[in-house]
Amino acid sequence: MLRHHTWNVLQVRQFAKRNLDVPIEQLITKAKLNSKKLFLIDGFGAIISAFLLGVVLVKFQEKIGVPVSVLSLLAAIPVFFAAYDFYCYRKKNLKSGILLKGIALLNLAYCCLSLGLVFYHFDTTTNLGCVYFIIEITIVLFLIIIEFRVGNKIIKSSTEQKLK
Repeated sequence: MLRHHTWNVLQVRQFAKRNLDVPIEQLITKAKLNSKKLFLIDGFGAIISAFLLGVVLVKFQEKIGVPVSVLSLLAAIPVFFAAYDFYCYRKKNLKSGILLKGIALLNLAYCCLSLGLVFYHFDTTTNLGCVYFIIEITIVLFLIIIEFRVGNKIIKSSTEQKLK
């Protein structure tokens, strides 16, 4: 007979801390060592988002339910983010910690805008459209967390070096 086990919030937090924090910290440490690659990852992700929103989802708009004008707006924004990312990647002697936190804030604003527009058009947005935006926002939020944490570590270590 199967036993049903209920978890309280504390148990879920402990489980997540034990099983997720170590891999994420390892990822952040590796990203800090080569922080410029985060700009490349973010930039290519922005290009993929722009392509999916501006080409693929527009072609299947009736299956997504979000108006073409909204998809076009949401496709245009990542193009500017990609330009910012590639500029930061190519620039020499940049303050990557601050710039990473900058793109993280822009990505967060983009997620809020996307979520707001999906809610605004919720009556026409299909389940498939909701799934797409949930997946995109989840991926971008994960990247935001990495960018903020790496940016903070870079700023902290450069501040400590200046104090020595």
